[in-house]
Amino acid sequence: MKTETVEQPAEMSCVPFVPVESPFNETQRAWLNGYLVGQFSNANTAEAQAEAIALETLTILWGSQSGSAEGLAKRMGKAAAGFGFRANVLSMEDFAKVDFAKETRVAILTSTWGDGEPPDNAVAFWEHLNSDAGPSLKGVRFSVLALGDSNYEDFCGAGKMFDRRFEELGAERIHSRTDCDLDYEEPAAEWTKGVWDSLASTLIARPSTIPADLPSVDEAIPFSRKNPFPAKLLVNRNLNGEGSAKETRHFEISLEGSGLEYSAGDALGVFPTNCPELVDEILTTLGSDGEDAVLLPNGGEVPLRKALIENYSITAPSKKFLEAIAVRGADATLANRLMPAHKAELAKFLWGREVIDLLLEYPAVHISPAEFVGLLKKLQPRLYSIASSPKAHPGAVHLTVASVRYESHGRTRKGVCSTFLADRAAEAALPVFVHISKSFRLPDDGGTPVIMVGPGTGIAPFRAFLEERQATGAKGDNWLFFGDQHAATDFLYRDELETFQRTGLLTHLHTAFSRDGDEKFYVQHCMREHAVELWAWLEDGAHFYVCGDAKRMAKDVDASLHNIAQTVGGKSVMAATAFVDELKKTKRYQRDVY
Repeated sequence: MKTETVEQPAEMSCVPFVPVESPFNETQRAWLNGYLVGQFSNANTAEAQAEAIALETLTILWGSQSGSAEGLAKRMGKAAAGFGFRANVLSMEDFAKVDFAKETRVAILTSTWGDGEPPDNAVAFWEHLNSDAGPSLKGVRFSVLALGDSNYEDFCGAGKMFDRRFEELGAERIHSRTDCDLDYEEPAAEWTKGVWDSLASTLIARPSTIPADLPSVDEAIPFSRKNPFPAKLLVNRNLNGEGSAKETRHFEISLEGSGLEYSAGDALGVFPTNCPELVDEILTTLGSDGEDAVLLPNGGEVPLRKALIENYSITAPSKKFLEAIAVRGADATLANRLMPAHKAELAKFLWGREVIDLLLEYPAVHISPAEFVGLLKKLQPRLYSIASSPKAHPGAVHLTVASVRYESHGRTRKGVCSTFLADRAAEAALPVFVHISKSFRLPDDGGTPVIMVGPGTGIAPFRAFLEERQATGAKGDNWLFFGDQHAATDFLYRDELETFQRTGLLTHLHTAFSRDGDEKFYVQHCMREHAVELWAWLEDGAHFYVCGDAKRMAKDVDASLHNIAQTVGGKSVMAATAFVDELKKTKRYQRDVY
């Protein structure tokens, strides 16, 4: 195996050694500083210095939409030297910089976005891996960290796809894939440790005193996902008019005293509690008074009722819960639905069904309180696009949330967090944290025009963008496409948007109300109506943003963008695809979809 050397500029020979600081602890810093000082002491040239610390290469590829996978990848890269590696940390969109014919070690960290898809910066790499020009990966040793949300059907789908495809192309899995839910820090740390342990055997030479482990790097902020801020709900207002089929609420939350900071484009994480009435019904079905002591997901004991209200997901049934019901209820049909080949049938069966439905449908199945919580998933926070600029509303954050309420199988269903915010959040402290979304940002140049497509609650970050542009005095033009069902009842923030338009901040405001005409009319149709001017804006350097539903709206908007590039831009199908891909690569096309 050829040992790679560190590339350093010639002027490095005149630069004094700089001691290593973060991310190592005191013992680890002492070892690494001592090791590097010893190596540098006999080095009189840049080449000699590079040879002296000839760390072997590890390529770390990240696919990230909201910044979580990117942050973990960069954290891993910072720690690499302590394990004998020189990390090459790259966004997947820069895959062309990697010579896979010479590559020997690759770590892949990726989130899953939309309907089980790779994040935007990973799409081109995925297509490359599946193309005729795709690389042979023989000789590559790899491992995958997949981030996802188990509330979605295709949990960690992108990570699973990359894991499978790397193996198909001849790569050797050096450490098994880890699938992380929203609470990803601990499993990610375990995966990272496993990768370092596995990679240690691939080193030609490894100093025996290298630390066995290195700590993760946590930002020094007082409140975070691990320690949410107990905020106060200030405003809870229904944005829909009388007679609307929807309930979309505007929330204003105080962050005073938290030290939390956010930017337009970020999201707010909210920790909900479960509906007390649903908890009581589950307790009755289990035959419990709620006082039984049960274990919490992260250790410790509390009464069952408290655990079900605050700590466990009690709506969507987990796979473990379904398996237990199938076995104890001797239900061959349910067991058959749980087989991978019947994924679609299971999804159809589960639509509109919750944990309580299964408990009621199988009254003969007895599950003790301790067993029951062991079959449930941990209650996770929900992320909502922030609908305000901190410059316009210092010390506060605004959200735009659709309250989920519907009927199925003879029961009323409620969205866990949306109805918590609507019905109960004012009763006590509201636990929140800021989730930074580095890949959804306004252009640095305030003179750059922006096009925003945000139907329904997708308006949220664009309200924030407009407030930000107003507060900073940005001179660039702003164009908003907004859509919903009916103009009379569902034109969210109408007064504000029309004021922005009158004052000139909002250059264009085009709307699509799907139920007001004889035929349904959506934002993608509105884009095509204004295709000539939209194309002119793009040619003038405009940035293009989309927020909202990933399964349908975002795909339809993307298809319309490709169509406009062809019909107005005169591009071929292939050239239109290359044009849109370039918009994404240069951060001129950004999406916040869910």
